[in-house]
Amino acid sequence: MKASGMANYGDHQLSIYVQGMFQNTLPEITTDLSRLESQAAGSLSAEAMGYIVPSAGSGSTARANLAAFDRWRLVPRMLRGSTERDLSCTILGTKMPAPVVIAPVGVQTLAHPDGELATARAASALGLTYTHSTQASHAFEQIEADSKWYQLYWPTDKDVCLSFLQRAKANGYSVLVVTLDTGTIGWRPADLDRGFLPFLKGEGLANYFSDPAFQAKLAKPIGEDPTAAVMHWAQMFPNVGLSWDELSFLRDNWTGPIVLKGITSVDDAKLAAEHGVDGLVVSNHGGRQVDGAIAALDALPAIADAVGEQVTVLFDSGVRTGADAAKALALGAKAILLGRPFLYGLALAGQAGVEHVLRCLLAELDLTLALSGYANHRELNRTSVVPA
Repeated sequence: MKASGMANYGDHQLSIYVQGMFQNTLPEITTDLSRLESQAAGSLSAEAMGYIVPSAGSGSTARANLAAFDRWRLVPRMLRGSTERDLSCTILGTKMPAPVVIAPVGVQTLAHPDGELATARAASALGLTYTHSTQASHAFEQIEADSKWYQLYWPTDKDVCLSFLQRAKANGYSVLVVTLDTGTIGWRPADLDRGFLPFLKGEGLANYFSDPAFQAKLAKPIGEDPTAAVMHWAQMFPNVGLSWDELSFLRDNWTGPIVLKGITSVDDAKLAAEHGVDGLVVSNHGGRQVDGAIAALDALPAIADAVGEQVTVLFDSGVRTGADAAKALALGAKAILLGRPFLYGLALAGQAGVEHVLRCLLAELDLTLALSGYANHRELNRTSVVPA
């Protein structure tokens, strides 16, 4: 939802100028979303910073994600703009005011005590869709959001998997996003050097610990033996043995759209279409899983060309600014999922910080469209960008 009295998201910048010029009030959080990480560093513990920011191995995949955006340049067009822009869209049956979705991010209490609760409230304040992670610090039932999707880390225990699907559906989650690129945790030296994995202390396991199917497998209540509960989780989280044939289990037990997240191969995108999924997210998990992998944006155009007419193609991994979002949309994504930037906002100011980041990203996306000659993001196409 746009701020009261504003015709376009880009009008947000005028309110910032007015507050600065006439009220002597400046933004407490930078409006340069590419600098959020350095600003958030002062608000995060070393363990949290080590978990949230670094990526797999040497970090080359995360760096490649960012560098890929620099290899594309927008081509502004003149004398064809519009005084009002319309960023609204419908993605997989979900009406959205803009093609921006909150990406699933686990253990958000590492950034702020309110964690996912604050993020979901911020998303609703702007009318955006929130995606709830299986590895969240708050359970399905605690999330209050007007529009919400559920991201599944597929457990090896089918009873727990089925229970997760049932709880998500019962609590208003409309789209199932299945993350495929995290069958196990990638090699992450920043965490390894600190010996830090929050799940082993029960952090980020709220969905499991509140689940009746999970609890039924324990010899004692979680409160009496939390270590046993964590060890039971550890037996069902690594699931590297999944195969395409198992997708039928989800279709049999989920009535809404199904999206596969973690696709960077054209062949896998075609297999996803052949197996009847409704959408996919071109993503390499922000570089957190495989060091030296293809940048997500480099994978996007070919995948969109191959299956864009059959499935809804979404994108994440590397989006930091509104201009980045415009490039991804021009290269074939129907919407982008935003991850780390909102988490930095959460660390800096809780719900208000997340709202600030989202408003800035939407404003920059809107102004990028206006200055490039587009009345809406749907007009973006391959002629809107050129290789650098």
